[in-house]
Amino acid sequence: MAEKKKADKGTFKKVMTYIGKYRLLMFLSIVMAALTVALTLYVPVLIGDVIDLIIGKGQVDFKGIAKLLKEIALIAAATAAVQWLMNTVNNRITYHIVRDMRNEAFMKIQKLPLSYLDIHPAGETVNRVIADADQFADGLLMGFTQLFTGVVTILATLIFMLTINWKITLTVVILTPLSLFIARFIAKKTYAMFRLQSETRGEQTAFIDEMISNQKVVQAFCHEDEAMEKFDEINDRLQKCSLRATFFSSLTNPTTRFVNNVVYAAVALTGAIACVKTANALDPFTVGMLSVFLSYANQYTKPFNEISGVVTELQNALACASRLFELIEEEPQIPDADDAKVLENAEGRITLDNVAFSYVPDKKLIEDLTLSVEPGQRVALVGPTGCGKTTIINLLMRFYDVNGGSITVSGDDIRNVTRASLRGSYGMVLQDTWLRAGTVRENIAYGKPDATMDEVIAAAKAAHAHSFIRRLPDGYDTVIAEDGGNISQGQKQLLCIARVMLCLPPMLILDEATSSIDTRTEVRIQKAFARMMQGRTSFIVAHRLSTIREADVILVMKDGHIVEQGNHDQLLAQGGFYAKLYNSQFEGVQT
Repeated sequence: MAEKKKADKGTFKKVMTYIGKYRLLMFLSIVMAALTVALTLYVPVLIGDVIDLIIGKGQVDFKGIAKLLKEIALIAAATAAVQWLMNTVNNRITYHIVRDMRNEAFMKIQKLPLSYLDIHPAGETVNRVIADADQFADGLLMGFTQLFTGVVTILATLIFMLTINWKITLTVVILTPLSLFIARFIAKKTYAMFRLQSETRGEQTAFIDEMISNQKVVQAFCHEDEAMEKFDEINDRLQKCSLRATFFSSLTNPTTRFVNNVVYAAVALTGAIACVKTANALDPFTVGMLSVFLSYANQYTKPFNEISGVVTELQNALACASRLFELIEEEPQIPDADDAKVLENAEGRITLDNVAFSYVPDKKLIEDLTLSVEPGQRVALVGPTGCGKTTIINLLMRFYDVNGGSITVSGDDIRNVTRASLRGSYGMVLQDTWLRAGTVRENIAYGKPDATMDEVIAAAKAAHAHSFIRRLPDGYDTVIAEDGGNISQGQKQLLCIARVMLCLPPMLILDEATSSIDTRTEVRIQKAFARMMQGRTSFIVAHRLSTIREADVILVMKDGHIVEQGNHDQLLAQGGFYAKLYNSQFEGVQT
């Protein structure tokens, strides 16, 4: 409980830090709130005067009433204008704060280690940045809109009531704070409920994202019913926790209204008694004054009701903000050292010295891996699934840091060079393609935005993508959907290959780069790769061993270790693990 309170206070302080960036707008909002209240509270005085003019002397003063009504109309118009300006300022503050928080969250995502993204569902992270931020904005806007005005209204009406009758004012002051105590009690109970609601909503978003992204697999394995059952289970939990949070939070309004009605009745009773007792006094408490006092009492109690509602809504806002802050405050990947050098003109000499790495500390993966690659060598990595091939690629690109040993490029430990310069020295084509929403040209030029059209076309021709691009509706200006949804998987992979062909860095990584391409096109691509790899250090990961026969060195991996090393003919002659892997692809073939 103590830790929870501490966390709640921490979240509130962080929110106040963001609000503090807009002090000038905040001051303007408070001034507008005070002006709105002043204008609003002046109207009951005029109405009281109208009542006294009507019933005070038994003769209606129509000229005086008309003058007062004009004043009331002008004040109403001025109040509307000031309220509009105040709401505009509050909207600006709120959505600037949410914008800043979303910017920081997205910037943090760019700096998070891949290990975080591997273990956290993408949909849950998206929910924090989108849905939780929206919920926080709603609560914050309500706070700005009602909190400032409410506080100023309470103070101003209290002063006005004291000037009219301090005894009746005392009755109001004693009874009204009961609504705040009730609201505070309910708010404490609802914070955990709103937090659970936000977490469950994130779980649901992650599940929906997973199902939509993999709908082909779901349908192919007839998993629709099971997916629907899982969704129903999450949806039911979200319904229950949402109803529970909403029910308890909604208790605030009727309970505080009950207190306000009691206050109003007490003022009416004591005020009526005062009117009767002072009817013949020199300074009587008139019916008009009672009308003004009742209006002020209503104005005084109304903010308590609104503030109590705001307090409850802020619990939901703070619960959502805390989840967003958790993302913002996640430990980023180890930053580049202050003295990190920029890797320039890397010739491609790579050394792995006693490298050890594991994703989970208790489960060893790579141990004592030593490898020396000379500039221009073509190195193939083969082995059964889970042996560590892709892990080596992740380590070379420094997506993960080694747990032990070192990796050097051109004699420099990759931990001592900037990540940008290291990764810029590699060209990478993966089995899993990725394209952004944009034109074909923009996707090919992703790694070299300043490339000319001639360079883009040359890269596309080298990747054998030019012919299908020409057949697209607008050629290189054709807009493709997010992740290339409106072109085939093979075409997406050709565009990714063209992207690398355009940059031509000194080192290449090809991880099942032709897995989605037809056999005829693959032969052409392999020839293009052969030309591209000349003079460049290349790492090739392939399950089809026929595609790496021309590699200078083949590293055969098993359980995180290199068990065999040599070229294709040497490894076949040894008759070891590689020979078994190679021959297994021909098993069952009739001769």
